[in-house]
Order: sequence, then C-alpha cells, then structure tokens
Amino acid sequence: RTDAATGLTLGPGVETLTVTGAQPGEALTLVDDTGAERLTLLADDAGQAHFAYLPDDPTTVQSGTGEPAGVSGGVVEPGDYRIRVGAATSDPARVLATGEVPDDSFYAGQQLGDGFGYITMRDGTRLSAMVRLPGPIEDGPYPTVVEYSGYGASRPDSPQPGSRIAGFLDFATVGVNMRGTGCSGGVFDVFNPAQHADGYDVIEAVAAQPWVANNSVGMVGLSYAGISQLYVAATQPPSLAAITPLSVIDGPWREQWPGGVYNDGFTKQWLAERDRQAQAGGQSWDAKRIAAGDTVCADNQRIRSQNLDFEKFGRALENFPDALEARFLQRLVPRINVPVYLSGAYQDEQTGGRFGYLLDKFTSAPVTRFKLFNGHHPDGYSPMVITDWHDFLSFYVKRQIPKVSALVSFFSPAVFEEEFGIRRGFGPNRFDPFQPGDYAGARAAYEAEPPVQVLVESGADTNPPGATGERARWGFDSFPPSDADASTWYLAGDGALQSWRPTVDASDRFTPEDGAGSIVTTTAGSSTFQQPVSALNAEWNQAPEGNLLAYDTAPLSDDLVVAGPGFLDLWAKPGSADASVQVDLTEIRPDGEETYVQSGWHNLAHAGLDESLTEGFQVEYTYRLADRERLDPDRWVHRQVPIPASTHVFRAGSRLRITVSTPGRSRPLWTFENPVRPPDAPITVGRGGPHASSLVLPTLTPQALVAAQVGTADASGARSLRASDVPAGRPDCGTLRGQPCRTFVDVVNPSDDPVEPPPTTVPSTTVPPTTVPSTTGPSTTGPSTTPSTAAPSTTTASGSGPQATAGSPAPPPSASPATDGAATTTGPATGSDTGPTPASGGQSGVEANGVVRPLGPRFTG
Repeated sequence: RTDAATGLTLGPGVETLTVTGAQPGEALTLVDDTGAERLTLLADDAGQAHFAYLPDDPTTVQSGTGEPAGVSGGVVEPGDYRIRVGAATSDPARVLATGEVPDDSFYAGQQLGDGFGYITMRDGTRLSAMVRLPGPIEDGPYPTVVEYSGYGASRPDSPQPGSRIAGFLDFATVGVNMRGTGCSGGVFDVFNPAQHADGYDVIEAVAAQPWVANNSVGMVGLSYAGISQLYVAATQPPSLAAITPLSVIDGPWREQWPGGVYNDGFTKQWLAERDRQAQAGGQSWDAKRIAAGDTVCADNQRIRSQNLDFEKFGRALENFPDALEARFLQRLVPRINVPVYLSGAYQDEQTGGRFGYLLDKFTSAPVTRFKLFNGHHPDGYSPMVITDWHDFLSFYVKRQIPKVSALVSFFSPAVFEEEFGIRRGFGPNRFDPFQPGDYAGARAAYEAEPPVQVLVESGADTNPPGATGERARWGFDSFPPSDADASTWYLAGDGALQSWRPTVDASDRFTPEDGAGSIVTTTAGSSTFQQPVSALNAEWNQAPEGNLLAYDTAPLSDDLVVAGPGFLDLWAKPGSADASVQVDLTEIRPDGEETYVQSGWHNLAHAGLDESLTEGFQVEYTYRLADRERLDPDRWVHRQVPIPASTHVFRAGSRLRITVSTPGRSRPLWTFENPVRPPDAPITVGRGGPHASSLVLPTLTPQALVAAQVGTADASGARSLRASDVPAGRPDCGTLRGQPCRTFVDVVNPSDDPVEPPPTTVPSTTVPPTTVPSTTGPSTTGPSTTPSTAAPSTTTASGSGPQATAGSPAPPPSASPATDGAATTTGPATGSDTGPTPASGGQSGVEANGVVRPLGPRFTG
C-alpha cells in the first residue's frame, strides 16, 4: 500500500518489510512499536529497501549490495513498524507471523487453469506456477500434487522430476517457484519463514480449485523440493493430504557447517548457484518469458537487487544464531500432522546423512513410511523405491488402491534404464488381491507394515553391478530399531578396538594433514551419481601415516549389523587454539579390502550439548557462541563426535575400524575449510584411564534380523515380504552404492606411552556371553576415573585387535580371549581393576562379539 505521510509503498510480509518508491540513496529507518529505531537502510538505485535481519545495535547500511546488516542480531519480529524518512513517519505496517493466515475466501477467490499462471500470497506477492492436468479440465477433478522449490519448478517446457513421474501416474501437478526465483516476486531467502508461509498459501489456493479431487493436495519432490515439503507441512495447511520428502537435510546451518566445520564444497557451490539464479533473469527460462511479453514476470525481477549473498552470509555465521532456529527442522517436524513418506541415502553426496536425526521426531504424523538405504542423492526416484512412493501417494492423495497401469509398467524399465543404468521398472501391483472397493482393507494392510524399511546393500547384486537395487529388505518399528544394542568399543594400544576399558592413562597423536579438506573421492559431476558406481571412477585414498589414527577390532566371530547413528566418545588435546576432527567408520574385510561406511565431523571448540535433542544414539550440539569453548592446546577436552546413521553388515571374519583424522578425503562432493594450525601441533587422543575414548554404535544380531518383517499377509493374499537372514556372501569390493572400497593399509599410531612391563595372565572361569538391549543415551559426563594399576604400553601397530601379542597388553583378567577375538565375561580376579568398567551411575556390561553393551542410565566413554 502507498503510505500517505511518506509517499512510500510499504509491503509488510512474514517477518519482512519491503519499501519501494523512495529516492535512490534515501535513508529509510525502521522504527518498532516502542519508538526505537532498529535499522536504517539506504535505498538502492531503484528506490527500494528490504528489511529482514536486524543487528543488535542500530546502524546504517547501503541496501542492494548483497551484504547483510550484520551477523549478530535477529529477524524482523511480527508486530507494528513504521518507516521514518526525513521528518516524515509512516503509518504503522503490520509484519506478519507464519501463523497469521487469510480467510478461506482469499484462496477460493483465486483461479488457476491448465498452463502457466500466478498464485497470490498473503502479502500480495505473486508466485509463478505451472499447472499440468492429466486430461481436459472438465473431466476432473484429479488427484493433485504440488512441487515447490527455487529451481525451475514452474518452467513451462520442463517439469521437475517429481512432477514428471506423478504426471505419468495420472496426477495433476502444480510446479511453483519460491519467492525470488524464476518468475516469482519477492526477495529470495533460503528456507526463511516467508517461504514456509508461502507454501501454506500455495497448498490452500491450489486445493480450492474445482479440478482438484477431494479439495486436498499432496507434495512431491527430492532435495530442494523435498526439504521445502517439511517446512510447508510444519505450518499445518488444512488442505494438505500428505508429503513425500526425498533426500533432505535437517537444517541449512548444519548443512553448511557439519559439526561446526565449514563445508566449502557442495554446500558452498549450491548456495552460490542459488544466489546467481535468484538474480534478475538468473534462470534462462524466465528471461524467455519476459521477452515473450510476460509483464508480471518482468515486474517481479525489480526487487531482486535486495537479495542477500547467502553463501557469504552463511560463511560468516560460524556459530548457530537464534534467528536460524525457525529453520532447524528437528524443531519443526514434530508439528507435521499429515502422512509422511521419506527416503534417504546414508552416504548422500549432496545433502549428507543427517536426515536420520529427523525420523523419531514425526510425533504428530498419523502415518510414517521411511525408506533407508546406502547410496546416492538421486536414488529416491530409482526403480528400487519408486513403486513404494506410488503406493503411498495412491493411498493418501488419490485415496485409491494403488495400481500402476499396464502401459506405464511396460515402458518404465526403459525409462529407468536411461536414467539409472538398470533395466528395472515399477514392481507388481501388490494390492490387486483386494476387491476394487476395499480401499479401507488395503490401506489397513499397508499401515500394518513396519514404518521403517531398510533396503540392504544396494548395488551388490544388480546387473550391472553398483546400480540401485537391494539384496534384502528389513522392517523395523523405529530407527534405530528399538531392540538395537548399544555396543561399545574402547580405543586401546596396538591400534585395537577392544571390549574392555583400558585402565592405563595412555594416548596416541596425529598431525593434521594440510590440504586434506580439498581432497574428494571423485571428480564426477552430480548427474553421474544416478548411474552404476563404476561411472564415478572413485578414488578413496587413506591419509598418509602420521596424519591419522586407526583402531580395529579383532576379526568378528559372528555377523554384526550397525543400524543407526552413533558417536565417538573422544578425549583429546587439541594441540592448538582451533581443531577439527573427522571420524570414519569402515569395514576391513578378510580379503584385504576396506569398505567405507560413514563419517562424522566436529570442531572441538563446540562444547555445549543440546540436552533437549541429545538422547539415545543421537548427539546434538547447540553450536552457539555461548557454548563455544576457547581451546587450550595442552588441555584435555571431552567431546562426543556424532556419526550420522548407516546400516551396514559386518560379517564374521571382518574387522570394524574407526579412524580419526583431518576432515576431508571421504566424500565425493564435500570439501572442508579446516583450521590453520601451527607446524608440529599434533592432536592427541586419549585411550585409557580417565581419558578413555570409545566408540558407541547401535547394533543388531542376525537373530534380531530374522525376526524383522516387511509387509503383512491376510486372507486376501496380499504380498508378504519377510526379511531374509543376512544376505549370503560379501558384496564384491566397490559395488555398494555410496560406499567406495580400497586395499587395506595398516597404520602405526604414533604414541607417547612409556614402556609397559610384560603382561601377566590371571586364570578365570568364563561364562557364555549374553545380549543386553540398551535404552540409554549419550553421556554428558566424563568417563570413569578408576585409578590404573598397570604401566602403559608402547606398541602402536593397528589391526592387532584385543589378542595378547608380544609387546601388546593382554586381555584383562576378567575377559578371556575367545575364538576370533570375541570376548566372554568372567568374574574379576581378586584385587583386579582391569575388567569391564561399570558405566557411571550404572552397571557393568556383558560382552559379546568383541563389544561391551553397557547397562544403566547412560552410555559412558
């Protein structure tokens, strides 16, 4: 609206206020409802200014340069504001909250037809939209899905993947560009509350159209268009039927700063590309529309000068600010109250594996279906899972029994072969045995299936090898599975991972590797990751000796499955005022090969745990400035390094390995800006006594997997899928998607330990091992400080496991070495303090397969 007192046009929105009609360079001061001046922006060359972020203290900033007003402060909170220009002050303008929504008539009054058009938001901004109907509009209504992103969602000549596939399956599709992108109006801001509110408005406006079946719509999309679904659904649009987010993140800051380490690879490039495409005419197709006479699109480009440089802005946010709490999806997804289908690859080369921390937080969703697998970013649309995606949309958007037409089934293998390199299409219509009218029965059978389905060892048995395709499917009630054990291994001398806590205060050290952050595993482009893994020409190389520490278990006596996230409970001396570490989990195979599983990162300066989220196997830091610790190079710090989720089978005879090194070398597209350190400043890692470091992972035995079930069978004969035992035989090296393989290279861990006297053995009587499920959570306290009575060791070769060898410590008297390194518990010898150490405040654990499963209220390193 045009303000009478100032002559300016004021555009209040959700946590924003846009001003147009000023003179270039004119000072525009934002005044809050208390009369306090909050920020002065100098109008750009077009007489515009956009208020979104407010510094702690009032200042004057030139708008239109891409520079923020500051990196500390907050957002424009909802409320009344005025603009002061010279001696004049405007009437109040109401800045909105996300929850302030228009009446239903606002949405019902908008008309959308087949083809390109615009949808009006609550603040008057118009977003470009492309409607594609599966038939004539008069033959509707049609089941409808929305794809909402900052890519070319509304591009008329090229539908996005989710819309394209849904269109083949007889859905009407609506592609909508976020504000500030394509032909849409408004200022671009990555996942800000205004975009959330816009999504609400889009859903309600589309659902109000007469050609939309059931007056409700679903959402589709992978990556950008998948992440946006979570934000939109958290606003609870009444007409939203269901969402299907694929390949998502849990928040933009943690994506840009994994573990507090700056990701200057894919995330930096992605943000820079978003900034470029959000410029006026930044997407080629919008320039074509303007040239063809689209005046709305042309008008919408004018405000683009007010876009911030979000790559630069995000790089300046070294600590997590309060203002980004509204974009942290772990806080938002509990609000989602519609059915959710979510899939993700643990080793996703673009968005990473933190999506796993969302899975237990959809507490208000009436139905959840999670598909989890090893692999790559595009795999959510692969033939391995596309039938499941269609089944879900059929039940909750179409409200019909799922059925893929014979025509689509016939042609789909050729289409997927072109995209994913494997000739496999839609699966059988598994709900055909239900009578056509028995939608309720079919849906009940579907909802009786386990909500979590793990697709095991994708790529191992496909033709060609390394394409998308699982060896087995396991179904669970939650993830990690509720019956998973908390398995703990302690870092020990000889580079061992052992099941008992070393009592000697010992340590190893490594020198951070210069340049490690820039080393990636492949130079292949992002589109190559759809293809079989051989197309990537991956080279996953180990850091030079001295630049890493490695710890291995003995060969496992039984199969062991890791299923979920974990953490390294780490004691370290940082060696300098700034230190970051990477933890890699890998498998050493009996054939001399090593397979990658997962990585975690942490800047040791971040000390404060988020107690509201740190629970079970999840470790979550606040990453806030107030919880950042100034590091003393020579002082021990205690950190729990989060390791995102994975599912991996460690078969009998394999060894589990953990390495600690400089961030880098483990990812295809992520690179890291590591701290600049003085020369000869090693990082020291504790492995005993009061500084015992340990690895904690959720594990399953084959017996638990046999009991897992996918699918249900009833009298109608609906298809029943039961999880097989662990698939027979190891995958060939280099066939698992997202998990490169290399020749194993042993490591010598540099150590400062003095020479230990020859070990002595104490006879004991063993008892059979038992398995004890854990329901505990990560420790926020230090490890046990039981005094040591043994001298430290000087041996350093990794890979020895816990067996007693010349120059290495013997197993403690309370644990006798079993076949293949598996340990069994015994009664400790009189006066011995070297057996399994009780967790603080809890009980001692019971050993099995070379691990200790702690009891009691906490996991303790």
